[in-house]
Amino acid sequence: MLLHLAYPWVLYLLLGTLAMCGFIKLLLMRKTWYTYPATQILAIRKAGSSALIKRALFALRLAALALLALLAARPQWADERSQVRIQGIDIVIALDVSGSMELFDDPHDRQTRIQVAKKEAIRFIEKRANDPIGLVIFAKDALSRCPVTLDKAILKELVGSLFIGVIDPQATALGTGLATAVNRLKTSAAKSKVVILLTDGEPTPGEKVAPEMAIALAKEYGIKVYTVGIGNDAGGYLMHPFLGLQSGQTRVNKALLQEIADKTGGAFFLAHNPQEMRAIYDTINRLEKTDMQTTLFHTFYEAFEQFIWFFMALFFAELLLRLTVWRGIA
Repeated sequence: MLLHLAYPWVLYLLLGTLAMCGFIKLLLMRKTWYTYPATQILAIRKAGSSALIKRALFALRLAALALLALLAARPQWADERSQVRIQGIDIVIALDVSGSMELFDDPHDRQTRIQVAKKEAIRFIEKRANDPIGLVIFAKDALSRCPVTLDKAILKELVGSLFIGVIDPQATALGTGLATAVNRLKTSAAKSKVVILLTDGEPTPGEKVAPEMAIALAKEYGIKVYTVGIGNDAGGYLMHPFLGLQSGQTRVNKALLQEIADKTGGAFFLAHNPQEMRAIYDTINRLEKTDMQTTLFHTFYEAFEQFIWFFMALFFAELLLRLTVWRGIA
């Protein structure tokens, strides 16, 4: 355990002020000289020793004030982890939020594709505690929902709050979505940079950035793309409020997703149901690991309670001495 100060500048400021005041106070302390007829009596009673007592009380007060300055700087115990092996990598999840993501693929498990994608993305984020992760969503257009960050709480909240319609769901701008994800990683200094591209359809013709251009950008910046196709050969299902279970008509462009993965050094996966989606994320989690060593101080415990007792002991020691043993002297 090491002692860490949340506000070290407060300690430096207060200790400097305290040292200056203490120095001035010591300069003003002078030995008592008696010029009255009762000098002999006072000397016999050793009244001159009161100066030493004053200095002792002053030292107690000074120590108490120094501890108070330390408390103002918010002391914390740092849980040290020296040379810990972590697996660091920069990742962006590019998630399709087009209208077809409202379909489900298993009639016995009617979680929609977007529900499954969100749940498994959150589970994946929780497993990558030391990896910066960002989020891009795409449908008719693409939007960077969250920059690459280590704040997993806000990232999970953003993933969990996604819904179909957050952007126009009437198209699938796959190339634009991939290019936006690449743009988030192109300035990264990480040794390994990865995009996980998840979609259930084909790119819409005439989008802003063609898939071929997005592939070239990913290759240029050394970004590996793992592509995940969602859906089965039947095209998925939806529950109509009056007609009941209906078939959807979407097809995953397997050839394009395979090409993206092959040309960027990633891999292509196909998820027919929620169980396979979980297995795919687990596979990517195992594949993408970059071992490195670092020194981490990643848990802090407040030290206020321990130091406040020392302060109180010094404060009450001075007070008790002033009111009892050395009463009337200082």
